[in-house]
Amino acid sequence: MSPRKPTTNEFCPVFRCVDLIGDRWSLLIVRDAFDGMRRFGDFQRSLGVARNILSDRLKKLVDAGILAMQCASDGTAYQEYVLTSKGESLFPIVVALRQWGEQHLFEPGERHSLLVDNRTGEPVPFMALTAQDGQVLTAVSTRVKKVE
Repeated sequence: MSPRKPTTNEFCPVFRCVDLIGDRWSLLIVRDAFDGMRRFGDFQRSLGVARNILSDRLKKLVDAGILAMQCASDGTAYQEYVLTSKGESLFPIVVALRQWGEQHLFEPGERHSLLVDNRTGEPVPFMALTAQDGQVLTAVSTRVKKVE
């Protein structure tokens, strides 16, 4: 058998991220974990996903180090899923998806959930990608340096 030829996707961080958390259930599990959910039953009730699919996605997220399992905080025999520091670092991705959805998937004035700053109670401002000097970066002001 000849060795598999590498594809350009193998060197792409976006490809690897989408491969790991890009399906809807994984992202929604992460979203719910940010909202404080920890137990299998809570995830299932929130998402309405089949048990086998939820089990698969939770295992994948645990195996990837995004979630960790720990004993229930209330002392019961249950296990809880908690975000690891690696999982918590997905917060800007979830916020970016939320903000894109707010801008493009709701009619003006249509009600939707809102992410607010706990300190002020004010909505979280729109995220912007900035350069070292503070200039806002756009797709046309950046490029991907490909692996050769």
